[in-house]
Amino acid sequence: MAKLIIDGQEHELPDGTKIDALCEKAGIPFSCNSGVCATCQIEVKEGAENLSELNTEETDLGMDRNHRLSCQCSIKGGTVKITY
Repeated sequence: MAKLIIDGQEHELPDGTKIDALCEKAGIPFSCNSGVCATCQIEVKEGAENLSELNTEETDLGMDRNHRLSCQCSIKGGTVKITY
């Protein structure tokens, strides 16, 4: 089980799970859900290595491993700490 900490609130989810639904439930706003609008941009405070690799949509928007689009990320395992 992976652990996603969003602004101090801990959530457990299966390894390999996309984090978008959990982030939206936690109050992170979403618009397009396809990586074009950047509404759901998050800052990764810890555990960036535990997220999926940056994809084309994220690199096109200038994201890096510590600034991601939550609609495009999956958590591979371990613990990831993010803020909106």
